[in-house]
Amino acid sequence: MRKIEIYDTTLRDGAQSEDISFSVEDKLRILAKLDKFGVHYIEGGWPGANPKDADFFRQAKKLKLNNSKLSAFGATHRASLPVSKDPSIKELLSARTPVVTIVGKTWDFHVREALRVSQQTNLDLISNTISYLKKRVPQVFFDAEHFFDGYKANPEYALKTLKAASSAGADCLVLCDTNGGTMPGEIGETVREIVRILDIPVGIHAHNDSECAVANSLVAVESGASQVQGTINGLGERCGNANLISVIPGLKLKLKKNCVTDNKLRKIKEVSRFVTEISNLRHFKRQPYVGDSAFAHKGGIHVSAVVRHPETYEHIRPERVGNYQRVLVSDLSGRSNIIRKIKDFKLKIDPDSPKVFQIVRELKELENQGFQFEGAEASFELLIKKTFGLHRRFFDLTGFRVIDEKRKEGETPSSEATIMLTVDGKPEHTAATGNGPVNAIDNALRKALEKFYPQLKDVKLLDYKVRVLTAGVGTKAKVRVLIESGDKTHKWGTVGVSENIIEASWQALVDSIEYKLLRG
Repeated sequence: MRKIEIYDTTLRDGAQSEDISFSVEDKLRILAKLDKFGVHYIEGGWPGANPKDADFFRQAKKLKLNNSKLSAFGATHRASLPVSKDPSIKELLSARTPVVTIVGKTWDFHVREALRVSQQTNLDLISNTISYLKKRVPQVFFDAEHFFDGYKANPEYALKTLKAASSAGADCLVLCDTNGGTMPGEIGETVREIVRILDIPVGIHAHNDSECAVANSLVAVESGASQVQGTINGLGERCGNANLISVIPGLKLKLKKNCVTDNKLRKIKEVSRFVTEISNLRHFKRQPYVGDSAFAHKGGIHVSAVVRHPETYEHIRPERVGNYQRVLVSDLSGRSNIIRKIKDFKLKIDPDSPKVFQIVRELKELENQGFQFEGAEASFELLIKKTFGLHRRFFDLTGFRVIDEKRKEGETPSSEATIMLTVDGKPEHTAATGNGPVNAIDNALRKALEKFYPQLKDVKLLDYKVRVLTAGVGTKAKVRVLIESGDKTHKWGTVGVSENIIEASWQALVDSIEYKLLRG
């Protein structure tokens, strides 16, 4: 099995993604995580480009990497300066990394319009820079920028840039689809030609502007490339880079290439979520391999089959990438869905009970009313427990009132909720303010219950969504409220539906609290 090297550039290319701003500490944490996961190379950034990257490389020197080599990124030296006098080259060397990656122009259009130098001068810049660094750094990679566009426009010159890098001692020629517009067939044909002509390792660096970055990376490997560059979760400028979270399983499981161990592959979902959290982004549910929906089954026929033989509707076993199979419940559900959810919830219930069919009927009726349980499995678990007599009431509502007051134009409205309820026959009457009526109700409800159930102090409202269900009736429309809650170890979703947004929110809030109390 041919070994394929994984080169991660999340800390540089990924950091160029819109809405991403890694701190130095963020970058160090991601570095440690990727090293533990076992990628071969981690590109840390461009030393000297900004104070943050300079600080990162200073601190990264103190870390002991066990599986990965840290790489510093830079460009060919300025045409106006000898390579030894260029400050950016000096900064690269000061990073003291075992690998340096140099980007250089390979498209004659860029040489003429961006660098504004002659074609020969550009070849000299490539050769001088790599030759100088290779005498001082163990490994030097050449990122052939815009290579595929350059090769289409002027193949003779594009090939000369690769030969200049190779002759100067580059350890790998990384062919870049910088604009992300090349199709897989073109990638494969070009990589095969370069591998045939040049006796040196070739890599691929694909951008995703045509939604082909993962496919292009895999095709390049099939065509002879031995290094793949990309980012975790496909982060990157514009539409992003090749998503290593999809590339790595594709290499390992589909192409049977040696890139990470089986044990490391089982950690790939964990790595994906770690970087998502550090990036302060929401997890993409439909992300291949690692998304929550990647192995989620909804249709009754699908569920019936997949319960017997997972391969009927799953291209791999989810456990191989650290994921798991999920069965969803909706108006498409049948008895198989319900039985599977009962098993998932670890409820001791007879699957042959007539009440299972009662749940199916009730589920379809509730969804017809606008309820949706795919993102609110806690509410569905409560429905099952109520049907089978496994539920208990922790409090009874006497009533609540919400006041939302705006006294003058330009002033932020104030919200106050008053609530009356009983717990084990003991009345409780309390009030609280909040940032809006729903937050005020949530605060008042917690204030009333926490003295009886202190474990509620751990519960936090993580997300709140409102969906208008009926069109054409304006503010009289029925709405669905989905709430995600969590404590120190667990997250759960609940749902409420009503023409009154406060009532819908109340339903979802109560389900959230009851679910927590039933779990203990």
